[in-house]
Amino acid sequence: MILLSLLALASKLVGVVFLFAAALGLLRFSDPLQRMHAATKAGTLGAGFVVLGVVLQLQRLDATLIGLAVVLFLLLTIPVAGHLLGRAAYVSGADMGGLRGPDALEGVLDRQPAALEALDADAGLGREL
Repeated sequence: MILLSLLALASKLVGVVFLFAAALGLLRFSDPLQRMHAATKAGTLGAGFVVLGVVLQLQRLDATLIGLAVVLFLLLTIPVAGHLLGRAAYVSGADMGGLRGPDALEGVLDRQPAALEALDADAGLGREL
């Protein structure tokens, strides 16, 4: 029983470390694709480990089924959402300053010449209330 409680605590701590890394990646990375990568990969792992720790701590069938459903939902939806966010960032013309090498999507996807923020600033379209 104590071993299972320690395993649950360790799983939760590992999850919190991954969630902290995801939050740090969102703050530190320079372009949208890198931020999206940090949020989807580390965030999914972190949430999965936290849910696993809760399932191990509760040791009930209903908690186990709900925990497995949550992890399955995360694994099915977050990669799709990350792909759509990355594609939207690329197509919208967002700054991709952190990327190195040739643009692999050039000619495959239409891309705006500049981000919307840059177009608004160039046209003098400030957002005053």
